[in-house]
Amino acid sequence: MKKLVATLVVLVLTISATAQKKTAGYYSYKTECMGVELDGSQTLKAWGNGRNRADAVEQAKKNAMRDVIFNGIREGKQDCNQKPLIFEVNAQEKYEDYFNAFFSDGGEYKNFVSLRDERIGNKLSRDRKKTSESVTNGLVVRILRAELKAKLIADNIIKQ
Repeated sequence: MKKLVATLVVLVLTISATAQKKTAGYYSYKTECMGVELDGSQTLKAWGNGRNRADAVEQAKKNAMRDVIFNGIREGKQDCNQKPLIFEVNAQEKYEDYFNAFFSDGGEYKNFVSLRDERIGNKLSRDRKKTSESVTNGLVVRILRAELKAKLIADNIIKQ
């Protein structure tokens, strides 16, 4: 009887671990506020999904930037500015060409994202979920919100 119970426990744990591993890449994690610096930048925990770790890290940076620009940050500490930079309805579609270039690989978004707040221990043990097809990584990023806002104003995306 004890062997049967032990076998069932191991079987259930194996099945649940396998099920969790397969769904991790399809779950959407929300960007969380970790704090605000005195220079107007926001420290966020962002998540990205990609074919490998490097792709997932780049996607996490883009997701953090997109949330600051279009959605605002509502999760985590309440220190972050919860309002998005752009209030205009359908701004992402209206300025599609601009934002496609802005968020392209090697695009200008990199000038406003920093990994300065991520400690070396965090780099080695980033939150990581893996499926057979993709990797989901969470990392700490700093968004230079004030500089980003000035850039969007200079490019006539935000009207003052």
